[in-house]
Amino acid sequence: MKNISILGSTGSIGTQALDVIRHHKEKFNVIALSANNNVDLLLEQIKEFKPALVCVYNEKSYELLGKKLIEGNIKDVELCTKMDGLVKVATCKGTDLLLTCVVGMIGLIPTVKAIENKIDIALANKETLVVAGDIVISKAREYGVKILPVDSEHSAIFQCLVGEKNSEIKNIMLTASGGAFRGMEKSQIMNKKAREALKHPNWSMGSKITIDSATLMNKGLEIIEAYHLFNTPLEKIKVYVHKQSLIHSMVEFVDNSIKAQIAVPDMRGAISYAFFYPNRTPSVMNELDLFGKNMTFDMVDEDTFPCIKLAKESLKQGGTSTCVLNSANEELVYAYLADKIKFYDINEIIEKALEQHKFINNPTLEEILVTDLKTRLFVKEYLKEKFV
Repeated sequence: MKNISILGSTGSIGTQALDVIRHHKEKFNVIALSANNNVDLLLEQIKEFKPALVCVYNEKSYELLGKKLIEGNIKDVELCTKMDGLVKVATCKGTDLLLTCVVGMIGLIPTVKAIENKIDIALANKETLVVAGDIVISKAREYGVKILPVDSEHSAIFQCLVGEKNSEIKNIMLTASGGAFRGMEKSQIMNKKAREALKHPNWSMGSKITIDSATLMNKGLEIIEAYHLFNTPLEKIKVYVHKQSLIHSMVEFVDNSIKAQIAVPDMRGAISYAFFYPNRTPSVMNELDLFGKNMTFDMVDEDTFPCIKLAKESLKQGGTSTCVLNSANEELVYAYLADKIKFYDINEIIEKALEQHKFINNPTLEEILVTDLKTRLFVKEYLKEKFV
């Protein structure tokens, strides 16, 4: 039986992961969970999966859950909170695999600590590699830790590369749904509200990643993640809009043959692959009937969706640039969700954040954390001045 700990158990990926575990109870044991503030759902998860350790990041929600546990006479669970609590979950003794699916770079420190404790990582928190890919990959090699991608695109690439040589990769081909505004022109998009951007045509995801999908920043972050995961240069990482979301990504080899991973758009497939790796098992996701299905591919319009261009430029510069890109984007996505800014303010202010930051070529983990903080402060001050 494999012991699983989950960072972000009440989010979209976390709940789907627990669904996989629910269907394979004889294979997995949940020993630690974390959430931000969804106390009611977390309480139900505690009752069902009986973890020994639970972190509630939000302190008020932590106190509320503590009261509910007392009221329910639930005693066999240790509670913790804040970043120390996340690290405690990530390094929980006995953990065989940590699924990290928290949103944003909050997952960085817990992931690094888990690696240092020689715990394998199922990675759905792409920001960890975006802001500190060199450090994380280096540590994984140092401690002999496997990083198993859970993003559907990177899981697809990972599966396509089984039995293949990295030296024989010609191109990695990431597919993009195109998000809620695919096919639209700038004039049609510029005044679109967040509630419209959240209407993703294919996937059911959290609000932050759904906005990233609409701006195509999600694909920009995935380019950076692929660069680190598969040791592949930027010029070999291509993006195609595949609106059906059936091909989750592809790899083209030097002999011009292409391998693709094809399945219904259901994250439980990628989660299962990481959980059971290197084996496969009957899946809880539905079968894909290919008869009558169309598969189309279009180029990305980087003028209409400039966030992807910003991500590429940040990766080319390297160092702290990708951290600034990510940190500014996180703050601006939440501002957009709150209807404080417009759609194209996101890329414009990210560009300003990149221009003003003090670049560090080979940052330490501490320098990355400082860069993150400074970037968020810059964005918040800029928003106060320009969007009162």
